[in-house]
Amino acid sequence: MNVVVKADTRELSYAEAIREAMDIALESDPRVVLMGEDIGVYGGAFQVTGDLVHKYGTDRVMDTPISELGGAGVAVGAAMTGLRPIFEFQFSDFAALALEQIVNQAAKLRYMLGGAISVPLVMRFPAGSGTGAAAQHSQSLEAWLAHVPGLKVVQPSTPEDAKGLLLAALEDPDPVMIYEHKILYKMKGKVPAGHYTTPIGKAAIRRPGKDLTIVATSIMVHKALEAANTLAAEGIDSEVIDLRTIRPIDRETVLASVRKTGRMICVYEAVKTLGIGAEISAMVAESDAFDYLDAPIIRLGGAECPIPYNPELEKAAVPQVPDILQASRNLTKGRL
Repeated sequence: MNVVVKADTRELSYAEAIREAMDIALESDPRVVLMGEDIGVYGGAFQVTGDLVHKYGTDRVMDTPISELGGAGVAVGAAMTGLRPIFEFQFSDFAALALEQIVNQAAKLRYMLGGAISVPLVMRFPAGSGTGAAAQHSQSLEAWLAHVPGLKVVQPSTPEDAKGLLLAALEDPDPVMIYEHKILYKMKGKVPAGHYTTPIGKAAIRRPGKDLTIVATSIMVHKALEAANTLAAEGIDSEVIDLRTIRPIDRETVLASVRKTGRMICVYEAVKTLGIGAEISAMVAESDAFDYLDAPIIRLGGAECPIPYNPELEKAAVPQVPDILQASRNLTKGRL
């Protein structure tokens, strides 16, 4: 139910908002269980689970062995048999070890069994660069799973949406993959108290504008907003769209914005090639919104390389505010 039980809001971090969502779910629904490596007494690799094990016990907050494939398989089986598991990977990169269970089992079982069962599974993926964790712990791989029918993939950019999308995912009959940018865990924002849901598949217009559409995901939403404020002082009015969900994509919101502004930039941290920006660009090109474009579509994505360990190289490997500013100025002033 899309109802806010309490209208009051508090200042919470992104991590605290996720923990509050899991606390609400554990308390209200005995089917909900948490699973993952070191999520118990240790509190999770990024301390998101915190002390929930002390409140609900090890039957509800379960440390799994160091086997992503095995843990994910148990979570899929638990979902098939009536539980509502939330499975946490320590890093999104480690999901590569569990793709058999995610892609060939969780995503397909409802279809292969003729709808006789559902797989109400939530998986959480700490993702992204910026922590100096190097090539095997810093990737943005959400487009992998967004390519798979049967899965839903979300990327909350704010504490409010981190809580609301997780609670919405728990009400969904199908597997929902939640990518949480590691740098956002400490970011604070207003979060409504009690139970509420943020609709899966609905984008948010974070800043209205008329000259340029910037479609962004996850941490790039905040970089786009920073760039938009600078551009506004230069007379460029940018509309910033936070996709929030990359499967399914909110087609209507994106196309309506492009029809209004006539220009679009897609900003995402993942490697540019075959990323979410390519899908958004094709979606516009295959619609009537293409006729409204006054300039080519620009994609700003990560460099064609693994994430470096060196801090300056790491920063250079993904789009930053100056990159968004330069692309926006070129696009609006016809310098392409």
